Amino acid sequence: MACSWTYWLFLAHVILLCAISASGDLEARALLKFKESLSNYTHALSNWNESISLCSGNDSNWKGLLCLNDVFYGLRLEGMGLGGLIDVEALSGLTHLRLFLSNNRFSGNIKDDAFFGMRSLRNVYLANNEFVGKIPKSLSELPKLANLLLDDNQFEGEIPDFSSMGLKDGNDGLCGKPLEPCMSSLKRSVHRITIIIIVIVGVVALAAISIACFICCGRWTRKTQLEKSSSELMYKKEFNNTHKQQYYKKGEHGKLYFVRNGRERFELHDLLKASAEVMGSGSLGSSYKATLLDGGTTMVVKRFRHMSNVRRDEFHEHVTRLGMLSHPNLLPLVAFYYRREEKLLISDFVDNGSLASHLHGKRSRRLDWPARLKIIKGVARGLAYLYKELPSLTLPHGHLKSSNVLLDDTFEPLLQDYALVSLINKGHAQQFMVAYKSPEFSQHDFVTKKTDVWSLGILILEMLTGKFPTNYLKQGKSGNADLAAWVNSVLREEWTDEVFDIDMKGMENGEGEMLKLLKIGMCCCEWNVERRWDLREAIEKIEELKERDSDEENSSSGIEGDVYSSRGMTEDAFSFSVNG
Repeated sequence: MACSWTYWLFLAHVILLCAISASGDLEARALLKFKESLSNYTHALSNWNESISLCSGNDSNWKGLLCLNDVFYGLRLEGMGLGGLIDVEALSGLTHLRLFLSNNRFSGNIKDDAFFGMRSLRNVYLANNEFVGKIPKSLSELPKLANLLLDDNQFEGEIPDFSSMGLKDGNDGLCGKPLEPCMSSLKRSVHRITIIIIVIVGVVALAAISIACFICCGRWTRKTQLEKSSSELMYKKEFNNTHKQQYYKKGEHGKLYFVRNGRERFELHDLLKASAEVMGSGSLGSSYKATLLDGGTTMVVKRFRHMSNVRRDEFHEHVTRLGMLSHPNLLPLVAFYYRREEKLLISDFVDNGSLASHLHGKRSRRLDWPARLKIIKGVARGLAYLYKELPSLTLPHGHLKSSNVLLDDTFEPLLQDYALVSLINKGHAQQFMVAYKSPEFSQHDFVTKKTDVWSLGILILEMLTGKFPTNYLKQGKSGNADLAAWVNSVLREEWTDEVFDIDMKGMENGEGEMLKLLKIGMCCCEWNVERRWDLREAIEKIEELKERDSDEENSSSGIEGDVYSSRGMTEDAFSFSVNG
């Protein structure tokens, strides 16, 4: 009897393996057929070979594929310079597909029924190509479509009726069929007044409830405050305790997902057994330094509690995408852990600390001018890479500040906490993330791709002046670009030695270049978004900077008397509208 059971189990296993193999072969053939419709793919897709399996765990063996648990679930071919008239129908048999094809040179007319039957398609990114003709009607018939990008093409004609779908609309001000009808100015005013009245009534009611709770629950509140004050200590115990911890459970709940090839693998329980040191608790979560027992590898574990609104598949997809990023000025993501209540993002430990700790802390080595110039150039390059690789995000960074710029042993900067805006719960993001301290959000409740440029400008001013932007410490809308306002007020006095950080050594023969960087910082901090420089212009100007002035700039006319003309600007042009 036992032999009979063994035989049937073996037979079922063989059948399952055959089914998986057949599925992989069908996917491979579909992808190769799709590839035949493309041009200029020889180098970009050179490892697309039917003899190689598509996926190994979460890693892709074919360039541009997205994989999870040995399952292929998406195509990410953005920015590869591919062209041709894409054969969407070749992909129609692939289930659970995500399609990211933006920023290429695809062209031609997409058939109206090209997406027919692809009922599991969730994301379609076709922006910045050369498509013509009508938007395929079959897109509007996809039941699970959540994200669609078609901008910067040459589509024409009517927009299909997407009204029954739960698409995320990136055009907040767009109205009219097939979208919501436009309201008249009078209706908008009445609508705003109604909202204000509702908010006031709600605030009054909430205040009354709060007072009642405070009176009735004073003792409970004191207990809660005591528990809160010891929360970090309690978590450290939890992190080090392998028997009472909440994370390590059987199956999916105890699994770490690695998003980077060639990295040493370890399990969640290895982290839990590691000696942990609390590094700090920030607005987005707590950080822990964990040294693994085998080999002494040191990792940083960031614990996020304010990502509960993001679904598992969206989180996996977004973080896997971040794991594919590779640049000398980005801190690479190594692995992640998902649970609805909280998430863990794991990266390498950087011993030299953050830029903030060197500017405002007690680090033994103060940063001189050449080091600061090197750092700001690295930050700009890292930011440019994020903009290139994440073109669909409004905020490719979203939280750029000196404490999120780490420095390696050679003082090369590494950006961290980038591209997390879409994962953080909206209310928490708007209360704490740097992008939402910008003038455009403080005044008009919106952010743009130039919002990261504003953050870059504030960082430049912080590095040059040595002053911390105190509005970052305020919760919610600050409405106060205090650092930019202070620099502007000093420059209105024509020039003083108060602008540059007194701890910045190596300034000899570099004042002219420092003034140029100061101008760049102020042009990035322009309150009017239309007049603010875009990232490309800012980076071009930053790359032109040198450690020392040229002989011409060190002429007898002197720097002090030429504050504005050395930057090719008039005094009026340098007076920015920092107060709105």
